[in-house]
Amino acid sequence: MNRTLWLVTKRLAAVPLVMLVLATMVFVAMRMLPGSPATSLAVGGGAASQSSAEEIAASEQRINEALGLNDSLADQYTTFLGDVLALDLGRSFFGGNDVTGLLGDSLPATIELTVAAMLIAVLIGMVTGVLAALRKDTWIDTTTRTIGTVSFSLPWFALGVLSIVVFGVWLRWLPVIGRLPNALDYEPFTNFVLLDAILQDRPELVWPWLRHLILPATTLALSMAGFITRIVRASVLEVLSDDFVRTARMKGLSGATIMRRHVLRNSSLPIVTVLGLQFGSLLGGSVITETVFSYPGVGNLLVNGILQRDYPIVQGAALAIALLFTLVNVVVDLLYLALDPRLRKA
Repeated sequence: MNRTLWLVTKRLAAVPLVMLVLATMVFVAMRMLPGSPATSLAVGGGAASQSSAEEIAASEQRINEALGLNDSLADQYTTFLGDVLALDLGRSFFGGNDVTGLLGDSLPATIELTVAAMLIAVLIGMVTGVLAALRKDTWIDTTTRTIGTVSFSLPWFALGVLSIVVFGVWLRWLPVIGRLPNALDYEPFTNFVLLDAILQDRPELVWPWLRHLILPATTLALSMAGFITRIVRASVLEVLSDDFVRTARMKGLSGATIMRRHVLRNSSLPIVTVLGLQFGSLLGGSVITETVFSYPGVGNLLVNGILQRDYPIVQGAALAIALLFTLVNVVVDLLYLALDPRLRKA
């Protein structure tokens, strides 16, 4: 228990430092990009096209002054950190919406997408990895590894476009845009559709939500599933050659019992490590996938913010993704302790 408490405390204590480093990197990166929010705002209106260059420049100056962008970078950075410490992520330059509110609306969609992709990837990767290990050097092993390598090599945007063309355009089996049909009257409470369907007693929300989730979640999952397949196969093969497995076989235990009690448990540590690291990849992949499928998550919000040079949106979205990834790593560390009793010793 002391070991567990110490590990959790150590990991949580590192969260503020991780957030500070990431916030600084995003702050600097956004201000190094060409263009500025003032330019986008000044020329964004229809009337701006009729304005002279002098009028646009004057408008940019007024906007920069109003947004505090005329201050030195040091002053802007100090103000930004002070707002973050006060849990104030600011307001969008475009529309004036509260960034915290926007993240509250979009983060549940990203969590749904990432968790669904993780479940699909783990299911496919575990089944194919174990099967390839048990049928080592057969055509099943070769085929599984080949498919896994191909799926792992394909980029997310290519898989997304391909799935849209095949299942959305040609076959017309699944919707390819959004999270729910526009005609469906959905008033979010938690903004987690499945949870809201239960709380609001609206089962009619579940199937349309699942249909919109299938393509983006599968697109994210396929690339990760190929990598999991290879890791699971290697881990299971390593454990199968250990002495305690041969001893279990000599005792007359069935293959299923040996696999369940000994092989999977002892091969789980490297698999859990990979899953924890790949969760970060899924969050990164969600940025691309949400853009391809117009899925209203944090990734889509982040991309739009970058294109518009909306500093508060980008900074808030990046911090939210980093915080989620950091907390997942804490959970992975706790899983280590649960799976390996040796780590719980003081």
